[in-house]
Amino acid sequence: MSSKLPLMGLLFALFAAPAWGQVTVADAWIRGTVPGQMATGAFMQLTSSTDTALVGVASPAAKVAEIHEMAMAGGVMKMRAIDKLALPAGKAVELQPGGYHLMLMQLVQPLKAGDSVPLTLTFADREGRKTTKEIKVPVRALTTPAMPRH
Repeated sequence: MSSKLPLMGLLFALFAAPAWGQVTVADAWIRGTVPGQMATGAFMQLTSSTDTALVGVASPAAKVAEIHEMAMAGGVMKMRAIDKLALPAGKAVELQPGGYHLMLMQLVQPLKAGDSVPLTLTFADREGRKTTKEIKVPVRALTTPAMPRH
């Protein structure tokens, strides 16, 4: 019976461990707003240890939060919501002005430089299993340009 205990412990550890990879978030920031402005963007770098996808975002600072992309369509740059953003294993994916980003819409109040905004990011692995990551994101001045990477 004692030989079964280590095996059962190993099986428990395997099945209790998350099946998805770890996603790291770097250089996260949100562009500040002016009174009356109802939307802004959130930007960051996401790196996953396994193939996964960003499938959702939520924040108490906004009634609506979506994953967006900017892309050329018919010679015009257009922004649109997307259902998911692929995060290939080991490759950093940039969310930046003019590219992929998170949109926070129907803001509940203006966001000023120095504020910190909670975001909940939802990820799904290849089998559709979901996990969330809670982060606090600093707000930068409205005029902040995209920051160069270190």
